[in-house]
Amino acid sequence: MPQANAKLNAFPVFVRVEGEAVAIVGGGEEALAKARLIGQSSAVLRIITENAEPELLAFIAQSGASQVAAAYDASQLDGAVMVFAASGDETLDRRVAADARKLGIPVNAVDRPELCDFFTPALVNRAPVAIAIGTEGAGPVLAQMLRGRIDQMLSPSLGSLATLAASLRGAAETLLPKGNARRRFWSSFFQGAPAHAVEAGQLSRAHDAAVDLLLSNAPASGHISLVGAGPGAEDLLTLRAHRLLMEADVIVHDALVPEAVVAMGRRDAERLGVGKRKGCHTKSQAEINALLVELGRQGKRVVRLKSGDPLVFGRAGEEMAALRDAGIAYEVVPGVTAAFAAAADFELPLTLRGVSSSMVFTTGHDLKGNSLPDWAKLAISGATVAVYMGRSVAAEVAGRLIEAGLSPDTAVAVVENASLANRRRFHGTLADLPSLEARGDLSGPVMTIIGDAVAGANFERSEPLAAHRHEDLGHESAATAATERVQP
Repeated sequence: MPQANAKLNAFPVFVRVEGEAVAIVGGGEEALAKARLIGQSSAVLRIITENAEPELLAFIAQSGASQVAAAYDASQLDGAVMVFAASGDETLDRRVAADARKLGIPVNAVDRPELCDFFTPALVNRAPVAIAIGTEGAGPVLAQMLRGRIDQMLSPSLGSLATLAASLRGAAETLLPKGNARRRFWSSFFQGAPAHAVEAGQLSRAHDAAVDLLLSNAPASGHISLVGAGPGAEDLLTLRAHRLLMEADVIVHDALVPEAVVAMGRRDAERLGVGKRKGCHTKSQAEINALLVELGRQGKRVVRLKSGDPLVFGRAGEEMAALRDAGIAYEVVPGVTAAFAAAADFELPLTLRGVSSSMVFTTGHDLKGNSLPDWAKLAISGATVAVYMGRSVAAEVAGRLIEAGLSPDTAVAVVENASLANRRRFHGTLADLPSLEARGDLSGPVMTIIGDAVAGANFERSEPLAAHRHEDLGHESAATAATERVQP
């Protein structure tokens, strides 16, 4: 993923060239490549060369470009809105670049990035839609590879659909109020009946479907998407989650969801943080439920963005119940839960043939109280146990499990900030687990995996928990105390 502080040295823009002159100095392959690129626009091409190669001459004849068949002179650049130095001769290219700058004309010198005021992108053309891919001259081959991938993704009819949209823009701005209603119309236009008709080559039917859509007075209906944001890394977000973020009017997100994930939504979407970090809740669950219902009644398309998976300790059940009771439409979009991300960070098999064939998801707080939960028996019988949010009760988790009969030597893997670049990994045994409680340096969410299958993990990039066990008898671990209680 791109670094958060990465800055572009060349900012992409689209320059108006309709009816304007673009000068290309050169008569060989470099000039032909630039002529073909600019020839996709409505610019007036002026190719300056005494000795044009046959392919370039054929292009000039076919495209209607003009040729200045004379030795280069700076006066030949007059009136151009951009210049390409594409002669293949370094001395001449440098001269062209210097002359263009004197005339105040932006210049591009082929394969000489130090002389360039701008760079030409790899272009995906669905006029009037264009996608430009640039690498600031660092990787033209990479840009072409990306262009090929994007070209395959886009329908050949996209340009016709965009042209139809342009013809309706004035009517949409007149008939529909700015904001949610207008945005909803365009979303339905580009994804609904008009788009399908254009795809089928039925432009008249597409126009009629668009007009029907424009004149429809049906009120917008709200929709809530309970979306799993995954464990933190942006590229673990699902494609469906990303699409919904791009369509959302409002993004309601928890505190554990990184800003980089929230920022993947529409730039003009309203963003509402609702807290839900341990010890700091900006809104109660009842207030969040009421907020979602109110936004739905306002006809908003809402993404309720939850860390991990909405259905794994995300309290999605309460939100779904509130939405059902209010008659608000909703859907659930799964996300990568933290246990899976932590296992991947350790290359850890959560199930292992002949060792563990079952799994338990739990929180450390489930072990509080006088009686052990039912899943403790599964842990003792060999299930892999994934403990969410268990750092502050690590000693109690370890002590209760050992007291119930789980061996103190059972393997344990711990990950802080699973999936992120700043993740930290620790390994040890159940007897080492209580050392987590006093680790003030662990400020991120912590995931703990316990079980015999953990022994199959890769510990090369992990720190031993035992190195942090407290020597102070006053801080003797609950695990050790529990072990002594069950020994004969």
